[in-house]
Amino acid sequence: MEFTTALFYVFAAVMVVASVRVITAKNPVHAALFLVLAFFNAAGIWLLLKAEFLAIVLVLVYVGAVMVLFLFVVMMLDINIDRMREGIWGHLPLAASIGALIVLEMGAVLYRSFSQFEQSAAAAGANIGGTKELGLLIYTKYIYGFEIAAVVLLVAIIAAVALTLRKRKDTKAIDPGLAVRVKRNDRLRIVKVEAVNQRAIDAANAEKAAAAAAAAAPKEAQ
Repeated sequence: MEFTTALFYVFAAVMVVASVRVITAKNPVHAALFLVLAFFNAAGIWLLLKAEFLAIVLVLVYVGAVMVLFLFVVMMLDINIDRMREGIWGHLPLAASIGALIVLEMGAVLYRSFSQFEQSAAAAGANIGGTKELGLLIYTKYIYGFEIAAVVLLVAIIAAVALTLRKRKDTKAIDPGLAVRVKRNDRLRIVKVEAVNQRAIDAANAEKAAAAAAAAAPKEAQ
């Protein structure tokens, strides 16, 4: 067995174990760290395939940006894990069906590529990690898959925005439309206050104190 083959099996085994721990870990921070480990091992496999550009992009984009942001949000928010896990087993059949469908779709897409691997041995030796070769493959041979991935990401963005902007009682949110249509009289009230002289106030207080003392003097004499 060659050294690169042994490295491939090591990276693949660690990535499979880390992927399983992502969905089985009870702590979301631990799950995110296992996902980072899976990304690093996937980058190692890309390096073995001489796809240096894809490996660096995977580490920089997903590990250096997405997962750091995810960990920051998870650790800053007070998430009730027990409440999130309520009723999770009830959705297991649907989740398993969707997972099986995704596996079948990926297998159908990759079957043709694996079947034609021996016929394209010369192309396999090309630098698939280069930006030029990668761009030519994406925008020519795999253009439909690239467009489908773009549509899936667009749907995910719309779903994230819809879930964030839903009306909840436990969040403080404002209506942007009302904020734009606000007028000056709704937020500002001008009150006219007469000028006050401090000497007049002191004199009035002295007169009140004198009047109170004069009223209390007859009562003490009685």
